[in-house]
Amino acid sequence: MSTQASRPMGSHTGPVDDVSAHEKADTASLGDIVGDISAGLSTLMRQEVALAKAEARESASQAGKAAGLFSGAALGGWMAALFLSLAVWEWIAGAIDNRGWAAVIVMAIWAVIAAVLAAMGRKEMRRVSGMPRTLETTKRVPDALKGQETT
Repeated sequence: MSTQASRPMGSHTGPVDDVSAHEKADTASLGDIVGDISAGLSTLMRQEVALAKAEARESASQAGKAAGLFSGAALGGWMAALFLSLAVWEWIAGAIDNRGWAAVIVMAIWAVIAAVLAAMGRKEMRRVSGMPRTLETTKRVPDALKGQETT
C-alpha cells in the first residue's frame, strides 16, 4: 500500500502531492490506485457512520428531554381533566337529576376527545423526519463513487 493511501485525504506533506491527478494515474500501479480508492471509501464510510451516530445521539437526547417534560405535563393535565370532569358530572347530574346518565355523558365527551387526539398523534408520527443529514449524504455516495459531483 502506498504512503499516500495511509495519509488522510487532502493532507499535503511533500512533493508527491504536487503531481497532478492525471500524471499520478498514468504512473501509479494498479495496486496504488486500488489502495487510494479503498482508503477513500473507508474514510467516507467512517465519516457517514460517525455522522449517523452523532445525529442519533442528538435525537435521542432531545427525545428523552421532551418525554420527561411531556410526562410532567400529562400528569398535570390529567389531574386538571379529572377534577373538571367531576365538576361537569355534578353540574350535568344536577341539571338532568340523574347521576348515572351524567357520568355517561362525561365519558362520551372524553371518548370523542381521545379519538381526535389519537388521530392527530398518528398524523404527526408519520411526519417524523429521523436523520435527514445522514440520509442526504448517504444518497450522494453512489454518485461520488461514479465520479459525479452532486449539489
